[in-house]
Amino acid sequence: MEMDQDVKTMGDVISIVKRRMNYLIWPAVGVFALAAVIAFAWPPTYRSTSTILIEEQEIPREYVMTTVSSYAEQRLQTINQRIMGSTRLTEIINRFKLYEDLKGKWSMEEIIDKMRKKDIKFETISADVIDRRTGRPTAATIAFSLSYEGPNPAVVQQVANVLASLYLEENLRVREQQTEGATKFMEDERKIVEEQLAEIDKQISDFKQKNINTLPELAQYNLQIVDRIEQDIERLNNQLKELREKENYLLSQLASVPIDSSNPDKDRLRELRVKLVNLQSRFTDEYPDVKKTKAEIADLEKKLRTTGQNPIDNKPDNPAYVTLSAQLASTRSEIDSVKRQIAISQAKRNDYQRRISTAPRVEESYRVLMTQRNNLQAKYDDLTKKYMESKVASGLEKGQMGERFTLIDAARLPEKPVRPNIPAILLIGLVLGIGAGVGAAALKEFSDQSVLTAGALSSALGLPVLAVVPDILTAEDSARDLQRRKGIFIGIAVVVVCAIAISHFFVMDLDVLWAKIMRRMAL
Repeated sequence: MEMDQDVKTMGDVISIVKRRMNYLIWPAVGVFALAAVIAFAWPPTYRSTSTILIEEQEIPREYVMTTVSSYAEQRLQTINQRIMGSTRLTEIINRFKLYEDLKGKWSMEEIIDKMRKKDIKFETISADVIDRRTGRPTAATIAFSLSYEGPNPAVVQQVANVLASLYLEENLRVREQQTEGATKFMEDERKIVEEQLAEIDKQISDFKQKNINTLPELAQYNLQIVDRIEQDIERLNNQLKELREKENYLLSQLASVPIDSSNPDKDRLRELRVKLVNLQSRFTDEYPDVKKTKAEIADLEKKLRTTGQNPIDNKPDNPAYVTLSAQLASTRSEIDSVKRQIAISQAKRNDYQRRISTAPRVEESYRVLMTQRNNLQAKYDDLTKKYMESKVASGLEKGQMGERFTLIDAARLPEKPVRPNIPAILLIGLVLGIGAGVGAAALKEFSDQSVLTAGALSSALGLPVLAVVPDILTAEDSARDLQRRKGIFIGIAVVVVCAIAISHFFVMDLDVLWAKIMRRMAL
């Protein structure tokens, strides 16, 4: 028969607690004991941490600009990927003989993945700084920490120090590699442009050699030469005009002067010879007039020889005629000389005019070459400047005066494990134990259909209760009750002592705890 038993007063609760004491205590003790076993049997895990500061370069950037253009966050990610690679982690695992208990069970890839994702912790430390590129405040990484977790505190410290040293060395290597790469690139580009400059200089030299007289810088000179030649030609033409007038004058004078002195025989001999030439041009030598003329010429020549004169000499012997002839010959020689000078000047003028006419085309080609040369020179000067700056930046990195990583807090030997958190486990075990005890007692209480009170009996039967017989305790019952209470007190004392010992050894030293309590009480 089911009977409703309502809990209405605190007395009812206390009655239930007294009745179900065993159901409250033993589940709580069991759960708490299980939590204690788990807490103390769990293998401890230690953590050692190194903190590395990212320091700015010592020399102001206005004086020396580094060739490492990436931000520290980007460089950290790059270094992190290199350090966390399988090769580096395998070397560390083999060096310190890590995960020996897992090598027969897991593959090396799984062990490396566990070390990379679970045991190694990489955390950045940021602060608001002014960005040197934009001038605006922004969050920047100023430091980072490296942690390693493991069961052996000494090994954990060594691994954390090795990881920190790898980051420091890799940062130096990466920065030196970047600066040396930039320097090498600038040097190679500079050499290429230098070779191009030499080639364009050779082209300009060949072009000047080929067009030496038509270069743009000679245009003004060529115009001046043409003007001077024009003046010379005009002067020579005037001189030629004067010489021709003199020639005509001498010819007119010479025509009025006889060639020889008065000698009728020579004059007759000349006339006969002219006549003979005229006759021979029309008749043969057998013609009578031809024969007659030849006979007269022969007689006159014989006569002249007998008088000591040369009949064949046609040279004039009149002094006035000879003088005028000499002046005429000189004048004609001067005329020929002037003509030659005019022809030479005209040819020279034509050559310079050709140079002037071809100068624009040559100037255009020359301007193209010079533009290429000037562009290459500007590029060469810029590369030379950047090459020198990269050399200085390379020296800055080699001297470790640029942006660098500095170990400000080396990994220490861990004194306490980070896991398990024994106080938290014990506290959770205590809460769960109390919950288990209350649940067990409540379950037992509400599943028990016994009638425990007079009111419950009257309510269940609908009849009044005439009398209630109280519990009759014997001496044995009293002794058993006393023994149970002693056991409870001893259990509570043991729990308190264990709690104090655990707090002292695993949470906080009792002296420190007492000092904190006294300080708070003083406040």
